[in-house]
Amino acid sequence: MTLERGSGLFLHIASLPGPQGIGSLGDPARRFVDFLSRADQSAWQFCPIGPTTVEYGNSPYSALSAAAGNPLFVDLADLRERGWLDDVDDAGVDADPDRVAYGRVTTHVERHLRQAHAGFETDATAAERRAFTAFREANADDWLDDYTLFRALKRDHDGVAWTEWPAEHRDRDPDALAAARADLADEIAFREFCQFCFAQQWDALRSYAHERGVSLVGDVPIYVAGDSADVWANRAVFQLDAEGRPTAVAGVPDAPDEVFSAQRWGMPLFDWDELERTGFEWWVGRLDRLFDRCDLVRIDHFRGLEQYWAIPADEPDPNVGEWRDVPSEAFFDRLEHEFGDLSTRAFAEDIGHLTDAVDELRGRYGLASLKLLPFVGWCDDDHPHMPHRWTDATVGYTSTHDSDTARGTYESLSPEERACLHDYVGVDAGGDPAIAETVHEVFVEAAWRSDASLVLAQLQDVLGLGSEARFNVPGTTEDNWAWRVRAAALTDERADWLADVTRAAGR
Repeated sequence: MTLERGSGLFLHIASLPGPQGIGSLGDPARRFVDFLSRADQSAWQFCPIGPTTVEYGNSPYSALSAAAGNPLFVDLADLRERGWLDDVDDAGVDADPDRVAYGRVTTHVERHLRQAHAGFETDATAAERRAFTAFREANADDWLDDYTLFRALKRDHDGVAWTEWPAEHRDRDPDALAAARADLADEIAFREFCQFCFAQQWDALRSYAHERGVSLVGDVPIYVAGDSADVWANRAVFQLDAEGRPTAVAGVPDAPDEVFSAQRWGMPLFDWDELERTGFEWWVGRLDRLFDRCDLVRIDHFRGLEQYWAIPADEPDPNVGEWRDVPSEAFFDRLEHEFGDLSTRAFAEDIGHLTDAVDELRGRYGLASLKLLPFVGWCDDDHPHMPHRWTDATVGYTSTHDSDTARGTYESLSPEERACLHDYVGVDAGGDPAIAETVHEVFVEAAWRSDASLVLAQLQDVLGLGSEARFNVPGTTEDNWAWRVRAAALTDERADWLADVTRAAGR
């Protein structure tokens, strides 16, 4: 394990404050980097950054592409400054600065992106046109051609899933696709423009962060959405029937004494035999693109890279299924051959259904293990998520996107668990009733003082917010991924407090 001792904050880009009703890669993101710098933080983690849709609950884990960026994050003010937009009409889009109104935001941002594309077509400089051409040529065969055609066809077919398209488009008949590229050329060009803007703004943001000592921590979901460009264009590496529908889907069964109950996620499963036959080319390309954007990545559901739970596609009960093997050693050997020492570039989300084989796999490739304070059984001194058990092979969290906040976790504890927590952190709850008001700071300080190489807090925990600021509740589809922070909350007082904690912990 070779990660440097450091700390940072977890905040998805959508949650940033800003005038376009959702976080963007321009000034809102740079101001958050400034806050991290003032707080002496060295890392910023976020959820996956692919394009989301209202139809799929706006989940960054059900994106339309594992390669493309989310156009909702494109900073409209930057496009105006470039002269591609006459003006940005933000009236009403940010009516609730505490929540992302995804339907309204999607309409607002896309309308302005289409106006900016028209402005680019007429007013772009020669240098800007050369940059656009270079972007297209660099990415066309890798992912851009498939993604932009997928988006154009999806719009042309009224947004239905690709498995419901006419057979010639569903099954990628070469003549039909060539005709579609000609017929939908304008829409394809627009989608290319959106990705060009995203890529340019992302590169600028990453440079800005690096100049201020902040690394970007990304997220690689193990599975991809069935209705995505990835599955449509790479059917051979997924377990699908002749019409492109999954024969089995992803999820997990119940596990004794674990936090997460059985879940049926519904994504198609990989055909690992086919992946191995191709040298895991699809995965290598996926990670290569992510490593190009981020300095470190979290590997989601690491358990599924040793064995995966397969639920029959027509079975609603996630407990009905079987564990199937993955050629994990061959897979990780291939990744090491391509990328070198993985321990400096990734860590494992190894929570749920753990086995000795999973732990051995993680250790063999030097990947740090993930630990979460919301999972701690405070009355169990040997609980694996206790901070005193974290080692330098640990990435520790005060909370994460799939858990309650630190304050929300504390408020949900039983009286017995709460008393054990008080005893663990050395607080006499009877003599110090203020712990209920400062428990978020207790969580941060406990994580920061640990031996974990990297510790991360949701921004909500630095601000002391409760369950009202929870970002996602697994297994539900309503009102997730919408929480936003207000700019006024990113105060010097909070940055100074976190900087003091960080220096005291030697991070």
